[in-house]
Amino acid sequence: MADELPVEEYEVVVVGGGPAGQSAALYSTRLSHDTALVDRGGGRAAMMRNVHNVLGVREETSGNEYLGVGREQLEEYGCDLHRDALTSCSRTEDGRFELSGGDATYRAERVVLATGMNDVRPEPPLPRTGRGLHYCLHCDAHMFVDESVYVMGHSESAAHVAAIMLNFTDQVDLLTRGDDPEWSEETATMLVNHPIDVVHEDVTGVNNGENGWLKSLEFEDDTVREYRGGFAMYGAEYNNSLARELGCGVNDDGTVDVGDHGQTSVDGVYAVGDLTPGHKQVPVALAEGAKAGIDIHYALRDFPREPEAIEEAGPVRCEEVPGIPDELLEQAVSFHTYDD
Repeated sequence: MADELPVEEYEVVVVGGGPAGQSAALYSTRLSHDTALVDRGGGRAAMMRNVHNVLGVREETSGNEYLGVGREQLEEYGCDLHRDALTSCSRTEDGRFELSGGDATYRAERVVLATGMNDVRPEPPLPRTGRGLHYCLHCDAHMFVDESVYVMGHSESAAHVAAIMLNFTDQVDLLTRGDDPEWSEETATMLVNHPIDVVHEDVTGVNNGENGWLKSLEFEDDTVREYRGGFAMYGAEYNNSLARELGCGVNDDGTVDVGDHGQTSVDGVYAVGDLTPGHKQVPVALAEGAKAGIDIHYALRDFPREPEAIEEAGPVRCEEVPGIPDELLEQAVSFHTYDD
């Protein structure tokens, strides 16, 4: 009989180690709650060749470097980090949450889901991701000012991204790759009245320069078109299986329905970052994680004690404060003790 997995007990468990998850864990930990971050590794942020649009972070910083600093900060403040893939979750009889992974079972009073999404990749041949193939318009449009750009896709969103790129360059092609366009007649009229070349032939080859960046694409009609890079617009697959298992409300597009501070339809469960509706941006994810962490603190903090609790237990005694757990208290004192 296999040994039973260890049970790790926390006030808060954050699932997912991207910017949103790290931000939620940071706030929860620094606001005095025993917190764990459970991360399976990978994710969109980890794949970023360069971090864009984040004040205080230089462009040459990679996603892995950025997240690595975040993990170091979390450990310094006392957050437990677990590299584990969660496979199931449920609610216990006492109202806590139980999350099962490959290495342990995690129990918590509050759960933050920051499990993100995956961009749907088109079929090859394709340019190299980050050196000609991009997914985030708001992150990377600035890279292609006055450059030749493609937008790959056949949907409404693909057509509108192609038009948006005209704000940055006068060289924009929309590549349907042989798929029938799904955009409306209104959008078709928009395309006709903007300098966008709609190319229906499929891509048959990719040519890169010596530095690895895309140089040109070959098409099935034997034409070759030069591009600096472009955007694939084929939608997203949301990692919402844990949210669904817990009974959280999920929107038609697969995002988890949340309130202003990341609250889901299940009391005690939050969702933040790319898993939720809205812009898929690092600064937005950081803010959503922070708001969830603060909201959790309001729900879990010991003081001020509610009138009903005072009536039952009496006034708060000096030996009962501060409310921070002993281990986090020691870590905080050590962190903020400086030599003269």
